[in-house]
Amino acid sequence: MKAIGYFQSGGIDRPDSLVELELPRPVARGRDLLVEVQAVSVNPVDTKVRRGAQPPAGEARVLGFDAVGVVREVGEAAGLFKPGDAVWYAGAIDRPGSNAQFQLVDERIVGHAPRSLPAADAAALPLTGITAWELLFDRLQVPRKGPGAGAGPATLVVVGAAGGVGSVLVQLARQLTDLVVVGTASRPETVAWATGLGAHHTIDHRQPLQAQLEALGVPPVRYVASLTQTDRHFVQIAELMAPQGRFALIDDPEPIDVRLLKRKSISLHWELMFTRSLFHTADLAAQHALLEELAQLVDAGVIRSTAREHYGRISAGNLRRAHAHQESGTAIGKTVLEGF
Repeated sequence: MKAIGYFQSGGIDRPDSLVELELPRPVARGRDLLVEVQAVSVNPVDTKVRRGAQPPAGEARVLGFDAVGVVREVGEAAGLFKPGDAVWYAGAIDRPGSNAQFQLVDERIVGHAPRSLPAADAAALPLTGITAWELLFDRLQVPRKGPGAGAGPATLVVVGAAGGVGSVLVQLARQLTDLVVVGTASRPETVAWATGLGAHHTIDHRQPLQAQLEALGVPPVRYVASLTQTDRHFVQIAELMAPQGRFALIDDPEPIDVRLLKRKSISLHWELMFTRSLFHTADLAAQHALLEELAQLVDAGVIRSTAREHYGRISAGNLRRAHAHQESGTAIGKTVLEGF
């Protein structure tokens, strides 16, 4: 089968940073599915692994942490899917990725793909959708919309609202909770993107945050999701948050002084959507359940795709371009690729 991977970690500017490969087609066993990959998207984790994770000598690593495809084989213990099913998933960081014609994936982290989206548009959503969902409902424990949903009006600030995770988180928070959603964005195009996805307000993360929030007159900031450059904003975040609030992050910041949260009894939560698959937690199938619900929300028109750039077929050259775009710091939403 065709695949794209790398033998030597490092910068994307090298011609061999990602190369075309020919690998054996895997076989489904146990609870694995063998999926024929139709479309993928690129995430920051792709670029981080490519830069810093060196494969064993002579072995190639295949990246890719989003996929939409069709089930071709099921393992003997699998029971959630059958051959021919259209599926979507983000996969596992400790297994070969989706930049290949065929991929093995545990059915417990797979969902039926939305029926209303083309494969490329759907491929933008699994990793960021899982991350945003787990951050909002599992880590921050925000109540779903409805009577008795919380202790009075509250605000969620999303730092980096126009990025991949932010683009889904803003939608989930606006559609499924009663929170006032404030996204940070610093350019006209990112402001328009975040507002279009449902943010009630935007503020500029290059300017003092608390003064902007006070000028908006929003309810107390009980929740903050910091998705990028947490170390740059952490002191301000600690200042603007309400007592007994909840703070969650997904990035890998330089050292931050978590003691700043103590006086207000603010809890800190880290979200990594690969934790369940890495440790085979008892609730591993929770990702199957949330992908199923997310697909239903997409098909109902509640959540929309965050695909913004389509870079053509899945090839080494196009993936190198997509990685470079992701690393530029200017990416909005998601970049997708389709077909081999």
